[in-house]
Amino acid sequence: MVFKRREPLGWGAWLREMVYPRGGFRRATRYVIHRMRRVPDTPHRVARGIFAGSLIGFLPLPGLQFVGAWALARLMRGNILAALLGTFNTNPLTTPFFAVLAMSLGHWMMGVKTALSAGAIARAFENAGRDIWFNLRAVFTDEVTRWDGLLQFWHDIYVPYFIGALVPGIVISLIAYYITIPLVQAYQNARAAKAKERGERRRHIKEALLEAAQRLKPHRNEAAGDDDGPGTP
Repeated sequence: MVFKRREPLGWGAWLREMVYPRGGFRRATRYVIHRMRRVPDTPHRVARGIFAGSLIGFLPLPGLQFVGAWALARLMRGNILAALLGTFNTNPLTTPFFAVLAMSLGHWMMGVKTALSAGAIARAFENAGRDIWFNLRAVFTDEVTRWDGLLQFWHDIYVPYFIGALVPGIVISLIAYYITIPLVQAYQNARAAKAKERGERRRHIKEALLEAAQRLKPHRNEAAGDDDGPGTP
């Protein structure tokens, strides 16, 4: 298994790994790139998978990124494993900065006039969370559900974020697509060359051993004849 550990992480360790990997982001990035290059598929299918996973990774789909990457990769006929690896283009440290950039771009594209500040974002999340909790309680009571906070969150936060993330996400994912093809091709060609070299080396060793065995065979026959001695019938 690609991601299976010998000793499963506890919840605390898992959360720490999500925020900051134990080996650092550089090592984690190198590992993901290494796994991408070793995906056993054609370079173009791997690149399509990377595009799908990278694009989904930028979109606000909490808890559904793997499912979205799988679905888009299937639709594009890309490699599924590469798509799942491609979703690791975002992390908890960089996502907030990208989210603000995406929401700002989305507000500009949609003409939303609501002020975008840390306080406004926090209030939108707070109102949406309050409505969700109130509506869950309303299922078991006679209270009437309310949707004002959720509608405000949808209009001011989620939709601008989604649209604002879509444009740079497509651009960055296209760049990743065109970079992936030559990288995977070069890596696969290098592996094929090494495999051919190892095969040639094994063949030469085998031929040398057979030749040595053929040279030793007459000497063994002569030694066997000398052991019979004179007068042997």
